[in-house]
Amino acid sequence: MEHRRNNISAGIVLIVLGVVFLLFQIFPYLRVTFTWPMIILLVALGLLVIGLLTLTPEMVIPASIVGGIGSILYLQNSGILTWASWAYLWTLIPGFAGIGTLIAGLLRRQRKMIVEGLNTLLTSAILFAIFGAIFGNMFGFFPLNGVTLALLLIGLGVILFIRALLPSPHHGGER
Repeated sequence: MEHRRNNISAGIVLIVLGVVFLLFQIFPYLRVTFTWPMIILLVALGLLVIGLLTLTPEMVIPASIVGGIGSILYLQNSGILTWASWAYLWTLIPGFAGIGTLIAGLLRRQRKMIVEGLNTLLTSAILFAIFGAIFGNMFGFFPLNGVTLALLLIGLGVILFIRALLPSPHHGGER
């Protein structure tokens, strides 16, 4: 069993490294020199490997949070994003936790964790859209223009509205 677990962990690490190297080949402008945010990304990778080796899927949650923050810091340090973009990028941190929770739920096959991860992602997307609209053009790059942002907010509002009307499977039809 332990030999199989080690092979799975090693295989996943090699796949991730291969994907990273492939991205560098396909998108040469992603090539990087080692900078301090990469230490944070290595910590995230370490957390992921520890989780895989110990068969602890929940380790994906801190790994995704640390990796997400490290990615933001890398983009800011490289000049792709401004440092002032933290005015709205902080809203992605709950989304990073949501991604980790979603992945852990999929690995554990726990519907509740999957739903919690999706809910956290949705909350993060709403916060990102709102704070990005307020501060994005003021403090640096924001990927959504006015019309796209308006449609996104309407869509998210419709999703929340419909979800509130649907019966919850955990509470006997009441929310």
